[in-house]
Amino acid sequence: MSDGLKRARTARGWSQERLIREIERHARQHLLDVATTASLRVYVSEWENGRRSISDRYAAILRPLLGLTNDELRGAPAAPTSSVQSVIGGYDELIERVDSARSVSKSMVATLMDQTELLRTMDRQLGAANLVDQMNGHLATLEDALTFAVLPDTRKPIAVALAGAATLAAWQALDAGAVERAWRHYELGKRAAQEADAPMYVAHAMGEQAYVLCDAGRPELAVELVRNAQTTGGDRLSPRLRAWLFAAEAELCSKAGKADECRRALDRAAACLPEGDEARDPDMLSVFLNHGHLARWRGNALALLGDDEAVTSLYTALKAMDPTFIRAQAGLRCDLAHAHQARGELDQAREHLRQARLLASRTGSVRHRRRIDLLMGQM
Repeated sequence: MSDGLKRARTARGWSQERLIREIERHARQHLLDVATTASLRVYVSEWENGRRSISDRYAAILRPLLGLTNDELRGAPAAPTSSVQSVIGGYDELIERVDSARSVSKSMVATLMDQTELLRTMDRQLGAANLVDQMNGHLATLEDALTFAVLPDTRKPIAVALAGAATLAAWQALDAGAVERAWRHYELGKRAAQEADAPMYVAHAMGEQAYVLCDAGRPELAVELVRNAQTTGGDRLSPRLRAWLFAAEAELCSKAGKADECRRALDRAAACLPEGDEARDPDMLSVFLNHGHLARWRGNALALLGDDEAVTSLYTALKAMDPTFIRAQAGLRCDLAHAHQARGELDQAREHLRQARLLASRTGSVRHRRRIDLLMGQM
């Protein structure tokens, strides 16, 4: 039996009693029948010590509560996201799948990309935990379509759609604390983007993947990867994506203790970022960056370097932030706490951490929760 349930619970700072309350709340909201509180206490204890298997009924509740896949929750052997690995009985079944993939029209690809966009919007406002089943199903559909598509003119648009969806799924997994799942999704996204000859998608996936390395304690390697992403994209990067990659490089350099290189990367980001309030890159819909967002990135990087200018930049970013970016607000509050802490202003730091904790709880962000706990431990 896997310890996935216990690890996910403790990563959120939940006691077993808190998990039971969340199960009961979820059941009330979705009109589901669950056992009594006393019985749930027994179930949770036995699930975690391996004396009871998690039934399908309770797995369907626990997955969205904790942002886990079925394999991560139950400890089943890792399996590919796609259902393609199922045994194909013969040529009839194969041709049926090939014909089905061939019939995927441009309008259907657009519909699949719209679904990715809906999941991105829900993730931004509600967090990733509740979306784990929907995201896995969406990826499976796209992987099946690509696997059985034959000709390049059919494969390319599907590959682009898969690249965007896989990168979103990877960031959601990272936020939920599922690091290996995040890494595998980034690799899937890069492969799909390479097949589609879409260097912007490759570069963006590499840039986000660098954060996995940084979170794992390898900031120097993360800097190398994000710089390689810039080289990979070359002159086919949009100005906004190029600025995004420079901003990411600056943050990673600050975490690697490379102060001068961090400041140079921030200057390069500002120099190539388009003017105006528009934040979204029309050529890379997952990238949101304007000068308000860059102020937050600058403040975060300078806070990590212990620079007093950080506080001014971060409050400028807080004032300009879109209120629907709930998870980003949690990160910004953490940045402000760090900046105030560096100045010895502990009351202000604690207040920002309090607000960050509330926001992280709303989105179920394990990644932010870990950072909040780390900052609290330093006070």
